[in-house]
Amino acid sequence: MKTEEEELKIIADDKWLQPYAAAINGRHRHAIDKEAELIHGQSSISDFATGYLYFGLHASPLEWTFREWAPNATKIYLIGDFNDWTETPEYELHRIAGTNNWELRVPIDAMHHGQLYKMKVYWDGGSGERIPAWADRVVQDSKTKIFSAQIWHPAHPYKFKIDKFVPCREPLLIYECHVGMAQDKQGIGSYDEFREKILPRVKKDGYNCIQVMAIQEHPYYGSFGYHVSSFFAPSSRFGTPDELRRMIDEAHSMGIAVIMDLVHSHAAKNEVEGLGNLAGDPNQYFYPGDRHVHPAWDSLCFDYGKNEVLHFLLSNCKYWLDSYKFDGFRFDGVTSMLYYDHGLGKAFTQYGDYYDGREDDNAICYLTLAQKLIHQVNPNAITIAEDVSGMPGLAMPFKDGGYGFDYRLAMNIPDFWIKLIKEKKDEQWKPSTIMWELTNRRKDEKTVSYAESHDQALVGDKTIIFRLIDADMYWHFKIEDRNANVDRGIALHKMIRLITLSTMNGAYLNFMGNEFGHPEWIDFPREGNGWSYKYARRQWHLVDDNELCYHFLGDFDRSMIDTIKEEPRFAETAIKMIWHDDGDQVVAFMRGELLFVFNFNPVKSFTDYGFRVPVGRYKIVLDSDAEDFGGYAQNDDEVEHDTMYSKELEPEGKGWVRLYLPARTALVLKHNK
Repeated sequence: MKTEEEELKIIADDKWLQPYAAAINGRHRHAIDKEAELIHGQSSISDFATGYLYFGLHASPLEWTFREWAPNATKIYLIGDFNDWTETPEYELHRIAGTNNWELRVPIDAMHHGQLYKMKVYWDGGSGERIPAWADRVVQDSKTKIFSAQIWHPAHPYKFKIDKFVPCREPLLIYECHVGMAQDKQGIGSYDEFREKILPRVKKDGYNCIQVMAIQEHPYYGSFGYHVSSFFAPSSRFGTPDELRRMIDEAHSMGIAVIMDLVHSHAAKNEVEGLGNLAGDPNQYFYPGDRHVHPAWDSLCFDYGKNEVLHFLLSNCKYWLDSYKFDGFRFDGVTSMLYYDHGLGKAFTQYGDYYDGREDDNAICYLTLAQKLIHQVNPNAITIAEDVSGMPGLAMPFKDGGYGFDYRLAMNIPDFWIKLIKEKKDEQWKPSTIMWELTNRRKDEKTVSYAESHDQALVGDKTIIFRLIDADMYWHFKIEDRNANVDRGIALHKMIRLITLSTMNGAYLNFMGNEFGHPEWIDFPREGNGWSYKYARRQWHLVDDNELCYHFLGDFDRSMIDTIKEEPRFAETAIKMIWHDDGDQVVAFMRGELLFVFNFNPVKSFTDYGFRVPVGRYKIVLDSDAEDFGGYAQNDDEVEHDTMYSKELEPEGKGWVRLYLPARTALVLKHNK
């Protein structure tokens, strides 16, 4: 912790932030003071964030204990299968003296594993059935579609084989995925199916982390998991809690970390299933007035200024780490949390935009404390901020004046690729612009680079492969029936991914299926499509078919990942520019002993194209034009390239290397001294 006299590193390292030192210092102090207020002499914020062990339903050898925070309630009953869904005296909760917490204790034989239950809550002027806020298992009746909490207390709960797992970050390679739509069938996939069928693909493809969407229970499947109703319950659509635990355990046994999309930026408006009106007070968990409803998402905004809400959310972070062994979180909608206006329609073109008094300091404080908590619980945990605004310090350590995330999403990159493909002819692609967009980041913060995520695959948008090839994917994606448009799309798809991967400074992300150019969009079952699952799945049979071009893209993706893994600590090595020429549309750079060369020119191939590199021998280790990747094998990749002696370059330890650069081709060469 910094003293009042010491300048925070974020300010000391960036003179342009010095005019905003008061705001930065104020936010830093706010987090320190709030932590002290919350822990009340406890040893740490981790000790404070244990609400899931107190609230909700818990079994001991002799009795069940149920507790709920409901300040506005006047009477609460537990109703369910165990009492024919009627209000009975033995299942009536009692307010704990001096608190807003309610409690019920019943003998252990009064309720049993698998039984359904809810609360019947009364308040002045009304009443209603509610699912408890801390419920850890929620299921939907297949006929009535009604959600209920379910007692989850199996006689033989799943026991993790791997208690402590340390993720690999050299580099961190993230496979963004959705359990329900991960199968080829037209239906909802399960945790078990994902474990059996998808994890082996992730392992084979070289990714060392999965980022799982839609884990927290959500009433509407088509929300992609972003309208959460029960924050402590893993979605029962995909299976049981123990099946999720087994899936995570299996991933760990394969060396794959598992992080989840954590939605703390808003909540579903549902009242019966969710927190919208738990006990007659719509503002119990959420901001009042104009800030109550998110104007773009039609959801509710948490009141991060309430200590009880902080307790709920911080406990939720610890719960997923503790109970399911998740390795961290990608925090959804961080931009929406940071600003009163949710960042909507705001350009963020100058530092003043981050310190103009329209920031939610309560939310900033929560995010900061969450990062501190998560890394106390698991020092190896991974946290990622989804922020489009560019708020300085998100991925800096708290001690330096940052908010403590490990990474921030480089959200400018997919937007750049879309804009480039849509608005510029191939002849207008400038390597200097591409490199600027891919490397334009704060030096003191690690980022997650990606060409596209699930956002670009949703209905109404287009994936990169669809923007490049469009309808020809349907008619000309057989290997023997390719046309020039397909060839162009395949070539650029590989180059876009390789240059995005090779310029990362922390991690790389891909959405499942996009590595092999999955066709079409994602569209969940809804009234407008006849409740069809046709587009809410992944068609793995396409990449497995050696007569189709998809496997070229999948094989290249696997090879490019294997290639960068060969360079020790790849993500930490500096990018050293070797050459760029916007006229030729050629760029070359080195990271460690790997030389990356890209010729984006759509029509010109270059013979004996030379530039200065460290003296030695260079061998092609990856060629996007190789026949195995759907190319035309115009280079002899077995030839080794020695640097040519140059007297004027000798003192620098450099020489000339000359290469053949086919049009629309990327090469990676390994340097041997």
